[in-house]
Amino acid sequence: MTTHRSPVEQPERVEGVEVKPVAGHIGAEITGVDLAEPLDDAVVALIRRTVLRWKVVFFRGQELDHAGHVAFARRFGEPVALGRRGPHSPPEFPEIETTADRLELAGRYGMDRDEWLHRRRHTLLRGWHCDYGTRIDPPAATILRAETVPPYGGDTTWANLAAAYAGLSAPVRAFVDGLRAEHRLGVGYQPRPGDDAYARHLLDHQVASVHPLVRVHPETGERVLFVNGYYLEQITDVSRPESAALLEMLVEQAVRPEYTVRFRWEPGSVAFWDNRATIHLAPSDHAHVGSARIMHRVMLQGDVPVGVDGRPSQPVVGTARGRW
Repeated sequence: MTTHRSPVEQPERVEGVEVKPVAGHIGAEITGVDLAEPLDDAVVALIRRTVLRWKVVFFRGQELDHAGHVAFARRFGEPVALGRRGPHSPPEFPEIETTADRLELAGRYGMDRDEWLHRRRHTLLRGWHCDYGTRIDPPAATILRAETVPPYGGDTTWANLAAAYAGLSAPVRAFVDGLRAEHRLGVGYQPRPGDDAYARHLLDHQVASVHPLVRVHPETGERVLFVNGYYLEQITDVSRPESAALLEMLVEQAVRPEYTVRFRWEPGSVAFWDNRATIHLAPSDHAHVGSARIMHRVMLQGDVPVGVDGRPSQPVVGTARGRW
């Protein structure tokens, strides 16, 4: 296999549907598609290939309800039915997780929102993550739709991990190809003095896996720099100081501005991203605006990552493959 493979080719055209790239390495907007209507196979194939090529695609002005959201997701894979969800999630749709940022974080685990973010995101890179990356089988994709957004702030940013890997020098690519790292829920969290309800929660619901630092994308064959700032703290078989320096370098590489795209949400906006080839940064700039940001998420079942050497990830602790 070569060092990296080119992304999939541009999708074939479908009459009335337009794909417009929005940044140099990641992100495309698709227009001319009503996601609430049944989609023919050609449109589904175009969307799938565009997600693989551009890693995240955006739709605006959609009028999806919960049933339509799940039905759209099923055209691309098996939705995940989460065992634990936030209190605002619709009980009749176990595939949908609803987040209401300002409402959800206020008072959670005895902390206000500012303290919550301070303890979880105490470095500039800490918030970058893929969804459920600590699992042995992280979701393949996420489809997120906006119901209510603040008048300003609240943007989400994504980074292309395949482009980040390709942008490394050849000697560094060869070096990281053989490394593995532990992804663990709650690493880097700074506990409160005394009794800490969130620390207890982490111990009771711990999930950790050892993933390759470079995974081979199961559909495109691309090599992906499988790093993030949120779940990752230790590269296996190297010292902690070496691990910290390497991870800082690699995560900084992943989130270089040229490998990212930022999306301004509107009510009815939908983002569909490849969770195997991206990390994203949820916003923390809208708490002062005074309005909630209500979003609905469906994730698709994923597979066990495989490294350049053909070896799969290994579970450390937590849920078994396929069980949520």
